[in-house]
Amino acid sequence: EEIGRIEPSEVLLPRSIRNNPALQYFREKLTAYFLTYGQDSTFELNRAESLLAEHFQVHSLAGFGLAERPEATRAAGALFLYLRETQKGDLSHLRSLHFYRLSEFLTLNESTQRHLELTRTLYRGTRQGSLISILDQTLTAMGSRKLRQWITYPLRDLDRIQERLERVEALVEDPPLRQRLRAPLERMVDLERLGAKACLQQATPRDLVALKISLQQLPAFRESLLQSRQEALSAIGESLDPLTDLAEAIQQALLDEPAPIIRDKESRVIRPGYHPTLDQYLQVSREGKEWIAALEAKERKRSGIASLKVGFNRVFGYYLEVSKTNLHLVPEDYQRKQTLVNGERFLTPELKEYEALVLEAEEKRWQLEMQLFQEIRRRVAGESGRLQQTARIVSDLDVLAALAQVAQENHYCRPVLRYGETIEIREGRHPVIEKHLPAQAFVPNSITLDNETQQMIIITGPNMAGKSTILRQTALIVLLAQMGSYVPADSAEIGLVDQIFTRVGASDDLSQGQSTFMVEMQETAQILHLATPQSLVLLDEIGRGTSTFDGLSIAWAVAEGLHDLRGLGVKTLFATHYHELTDLTQTKKKVKNVHVAVKEFNNQIIFLRKLKEGGTSRSYGIQVARLAGLPEPVIERAREVLENLEKGELDLWGVPPLARSAHQPPDHPSAQMEIFPRRNGFLEERLHNLSLDHMTPFQALVTLKELKDFIEEK
Repeated sequence: EEIGRIEPSEVLLPRSIRNNPALQYFREKLTAYFLTYGQDSTFELNRAESLLAEHFQVHSLAGFGLAERPEATRAAGALFLYLRETQKGDLSHLRSLHFYRLSEFLTLNESTQRHLELTRTLYRGTRQGSLISILDQTLTAMGSRKLRQWITYPLRDLDRIQERLERVEALVEDPPLRQRLRAPLERMVDLERLGAKACLQQATPRDLVALKISLQQLPAFRESLLQSRQEALSAIGESLDPLTDLAEAIQQALLDEPAPIIRDKESRVIRPGYHPTLDQYLQVSREGKEWIAALEAKERKRSGIASLKVGFNRVFGYYLEVSKTNLHLVPEDYQRKQTLVNGERFLTPELKEYEALVLEAEEKRWQLEMQLFQEIRRRVAGESGRLQQTARIVSDLDVLAALAQVAQENHYCRPVLRYGETIEIREGRHPVIEKHLPAQAFVPNSITLDNETQQMIIITGPNMAGKSTILRQTALIVLLAQMGSYVPADSAEIGLVDQIFTRVGASDDLSQGQSTFMVEMQETAQILHLATPQSLVLLDEIGRGTSTFDGLSIAWAVAEGLHDLRGLGVKTLFATHYHELTDLTQTKKKVKNVHVAVKEFNNQIIFLRKLKEGGTSRSYGIQVARLAGLPEPVIERAREVLENLEKGELDLWGVPPLARSAHQPPDHPSAQMEIFPRRNGFLEERLHNLSLDHMTPFQALVTLKELKDFIEEK
């Protein structure tokens, strides 16, 4: 699950794991990622300890928390060795090892992330339409990465959440400050990645100039923070290192528009005046080229050849080119160098002398520029620690400013969080869906979950009414609050949750040979095993992947299991078409029924999308089918069959007879004699003796199961 949350580009594994049958399931779960199998020796503990101690220049790894973690040590050592072998550069920017504990964060398993569409949509797999597409108004690549991290790792520490919220609030309430902070971000590149590229000797001259431009934004950025009246922001300004010395070093050394790379002697990257020896080479080269440029006019006049020209190529160097028609005018001191189809190329003693001066100066200048550029790149690499620290602060502020921008544009509110059991959301909205509807078109809804009278809310209503939307928006509001963001609601009080579980929608996993129902049951089982009284559970249409009675039985038992979980229960939103579940309120004191309202008019329905008290027994399936475009004859026939079923026209075997149209008389009994006469005496007696008015829904299901077993035995 954690690997799914990280979504790594590559996973490094020991080679022995490849063919180990006991780890087949583990390998199958990793098929979505690029797998690299390294030698088992690279995962040896002693080798890892030695390698890491050497790199970090310590005698013991205890300071990194590795003393009692041999498996983590082996993994870190193998990963470091792999980086050293593949990157072929200095890894000095890797300055520490950091552990994080899952208990610090709100747990979101892979299924929940997928169903809530946090970073990509469920069906198309695109970023557009996901939560991050709405929130991501960051202006830097590092800010965008940080936002994704915050979304997939919401917090459980109330102090850290409040710290983020205070900073977002300060930026919401001071739009001019927010704009002053966001303006410099537009000119900032990825400080984290550029620092790493410099360490790996991969940063180009233009990379360093882009870094310089980014660093030049930091003084004004810092000053804006220091001027803030909010201590939550001014304190960040105090800790921000503007790296003015590094920006000045790059400014002094590199041209404003250097060559992309120092590929040949024509590439220029170092600023004139930076190094006296380099300036001498430049002067010699420049004066030599000026003399050669003047040579063309001089030789035209001396020889009388008006078309004579001076040229240069990398193979033959400088030359004088004369066309065939003018060869008879060539002076005697010209030395033939190359014969062409349309002419010949010549040298003169003076041209050879100046050519040698120019080429020697160019060669020395090129070598010195390479040396000087590598020095400045090493200087940048040496400041990678400062760069990383500044990048962390800038990326945090980029995210905070983006969240403030989104909050103001979309009228979000600051949530109230506490260590408690109640979730109360007033007029909550789905942050993604509301952006794809006309203004004010989204219908908000309120939800309250507590541990007293409404720990579990059963939501009934027709398809397309908005039940799934209510489930998802509740989870997203809780998630946004615990990541430190404002939320789409009029108000929200959130008791911190430790996990969010969702079982929403239907999906096969055909690659693993798993049906829709199997996937549904596996995800439900995971919820029942892992949920705690501090969790939030969202269930949508549990049991619909199998027969009606089986599905209803499972849904009922799951609801009871969650209500009684560990003797305390768990906060649950349960959307269902099984209207029988509304009877849970008769036996379970913490269950509440609500329904999504619709309005019916002339056999048509209008979705009001508003939660109302109480359950509903209407599904409006036929009306929804009409909206979906089913042919009218099919709709009418479905209505006739429904009327027969609602009249209870079932035979003694519990099966509806061939549905008749209401205007047709019953069919004549078949003249064919039954080979196996029905044994219905027991059934008639059993049904006659049932006291339906005194049976609970669950007792009715048990009785029905007994009758079904009797029939199957016969």
